[in-house]
Amino acid sequence: MDLQTTTYLFVGASFALYLGIAYWARAGSVSEFYVAGGGVHPITNGMATAADWMSAASFISMAGLISNMGYGGAVFLMGWTGGYVLLAMLLAPYLRKFGKFTVPQFIGDRFYSKTASTVAVVCLLTASTTYIIGQMTGVGVAFSRFLNVSSDTGIYIGQAIVFFYAVFGGMKGITYTQVAQYCVLIFAYIIPAIFISLNLTGNFLPQLGLGSDLVGTDTSLLVKLDQVVTDLGFSQYTTTSAGSMLNMFFYTVSLMIGTAGLPHVIVRFFTVPKVADARASAGWALVFIALLYTTAPAVGAMAKLNLHSTVNTAVTSGGDLYAAESSIKNEDRPDWMKRWEKTGLLKWEDKNADGRIQYYNDATKNEVAKGKAATAGWKGNELTVNADIIVLANPEIALLPNWVIALVAAGGIAAALSTAAGLLMAISSAVSHDLVKNVFNPNISEKGELLAGKIAMAVAIVLAGWLGLNPPGFAAGTVALAFGIAASSLFPAIMMGIFSRTMSDKGAIAGMLAGLFTTLFYVFAHKGLFFVKGTDFVDMVGGVNGWFGITPEAIGTLGAIVNFTVAFLVNKLTAPAPKHIQELVESIRVPKGAGAATGH
Repeated sequence: MDLQTTTYLFVGASFALYLGIAYWARAGSVSEFYVAGGGVHPITNGMATAADWMSAASFISMAGLISNMGYGGAVFLMGWTGGYVLLAMLLAPYLRKFGKFTVPQFIGDRFYSKTASTVAVVCLLTASTTYIIGQMTGVGVAFSRFLNVSSDTGIYIGQAIVFFYAVFGGMKGITYTQVAQYCVLIFAYIIPAIFISLNLTGNFLPQLGLGSDLVGTDTSLLVKLDQVVTDLGFSQYTTTSAGSMLNMFFYTVSLMIGTAGLPHVIVRFFTVPKVADARASAGWALVFIALLYTTAPAVGAMAKLNLHSTVNTAVTSGGDLYAAESSIKNEDRPDWMKRWEKTGLLKWEDKNADGRIQYYNDATKNEVAKGKAATAGWKGNELTVNADIIVLANPEIALLPNWVIALVAAGGIAAALSTAAGLLMAISSAVSHDLVKNVFNPNISEKGELLAGKIAMAVAIVLAGWLGLNPPGFAAGTVALAFGIAASSLFPAIMMGIFSRTMSDKGAIAGMLAGLFTTLFYVFAHKGLFFVKGTDFVDMVGGVNGWFGITPEAIGTLGAIVNFTVAFLVNKLTAPAPKHIQELVESIRVPKGAGAATGH
């Protein structure tokens, strides 16, 4: 069976499964719509949380970023897994005991203020909407390549699928759909990795293959990769860091506390029956996430070595990388390169008109590599590979069977759709529960609240799709902003709400606004207002990375520090929280007698 037919079968079967589950588990009440009736088993919830968490950024982009960044890419592994430890220990059990559906609801009740709740809704909507744009763009990329349609058409198909199972199923439908999606995406990620690890190192475990010797040699995979990339002018793979040590630390912390503050993840812990189950859910989620995250460094390194081996035969033969016959001829390039060229994510330009493909770092400071390239008559790097295609193209680069390539297609689409659905639930509940019911119309019926939630979700799907069609920059930038916003605005407010008895409404509101403004100001200074090109004002922050050499992706940590500082200063100058609120905070931290999740 040809690749296209196999892909249609795999993607079609996975969609039929998701839609069938959404119909079977459709919600009949507000509680089922928002928190699946509060009756989901911790292992099931852990699996659903893992699918919710492992977005297109994790599945499609992360190994590509590690492949490009080398050792510096470890910030994603440490930040995105470490955040779950924070969540399990510091937030999930207490929020579950408090027994509200949403993060703004917790902030509104704890800080006895509708204003605080509304500010939290603004922070949540900003974070969730920016995050979802990346997901819709990811859906477009996956569909455009595997279904041979344009990226725009891919986004329309994705919108329709998400709309059906999120709007009709609610959280109950999403929970069980995400369990299925987790199974699809984890198999899609690990099976190609096992094949490739066996091919390269003879070790079936990719995690061990990463440190093993290449088949038939006494050279380890990482030593060989270091040698190849440095000879071609790239930075050494195993030592390259993401900026300064301070920047790496800030980057990791921002991803960690952003993880712990992201509303679509937190709301999952309201779906379990007991407080103990919330902690168990977080533990199981970490196990399921670790399966992918411990595999990602191997996928990144092996894909990079395979890519260099494909375009330069001397990588495998051990000959001269700069010899004329080492670079492959354009007409001999493999079919997978031709397929990806159609998407525009892989480009080749014959700069020295020799009909061969030269792939190296032409901006290197390595004088030896520069000299060799000049002697060989190379006129500049001729191959541009988008980091987002590394995982999707990996089985094709390694010449794996068609069914494995089709499985990866289904996995990539499952990853993007599952997170998009979770984000839409967070947006829906914020608008209907926290704005419409709590602020504008407290007497709204349950039916009216459900309708408001579904309308909000439909509007969010249209908006996200439109922004996905006209993305405000690349996915990595928008995802990093989402983490920065959650880290600098929601996380400190939740932490202070649980662990500071005296924190007042004015302190929390001032802190959230200060943290949000600091983060957005620095990010927009670099990326442009709302990512619109040409509207950046980087000179106002002292040039590129002007604040202590911190990149905009890492600024969420500084925003969180500003949030905590402003909140405690304002709290010192204003009246502390009322006595009954202080008693409430004390009771949340007592481990007995947590009631059922309640609506308003």
